[in-house]
Amino acid sequence: MNKIQKFVDHLVLSLYSIKDKNLEWRKTNQYQQIQLSHNRILAEKNLAAELAKKSVQLVHEIDLLKTHQHAELIKAKTRCKEDLKDYQQYLESLNQFKQILKSSYVHLPDAIALTIHHHAKSLLNSMWEAESLEEKIGYETRLIEFIKTLHQEAGLCSTEMPTNRLPEKTLKLISQDKNSSLLH
Repeated sequence: MNKIQKFVDHLVLSLYSIKDKNLEWRKTNQYQQIQLSHNRILAEKNLAAELAKKSVQLVHEIDLLKTHQHAELIKAKTRCKEDLKDYQQYLESLNQFKQILKSSYVHLPDAIALTIHHHAKSLLNSMWEAESLEEKIGYETRLIEFIKTLHQEAGLCSTEMPTNRLPEKTLKLISQDKNSSLLH
């Protein structure tokens, strides 16, 4: 039992020695530990403040983006409404041309008048649906040329009053457009 007692005593002394060394180390390094703890708390506070600042900045930027997107949406809707109004006016104008065509060329079969009207609408639709500005301008130019030619021929027809005259130049433009679209 003596050996066990010695062993236990030695074990207890070793534990106390370790505790004393630990206590001594803590006393020696207490200032550094307090400083480290203080620095950690300051770093956490600084990080929290920086995160809060960044959060406020992000919320502000998101609000600006929302405002900008809302304004862009309103502009786009307004533009679409105006485009739709313009398109309707174009269609009404083409319908008026159909009536002018019928009154100028009373002998003109309805099928030809409808073909001319349909071609004008087709040019209008192609202009409207064109993706690039260059394409849009190309179709617009063709539509203007087509309407100008039709208008000139209708004016000549009403002043000259030939009985069986057809809008030859207009029909030629339709034929050219159909031939060029077949080549593409």
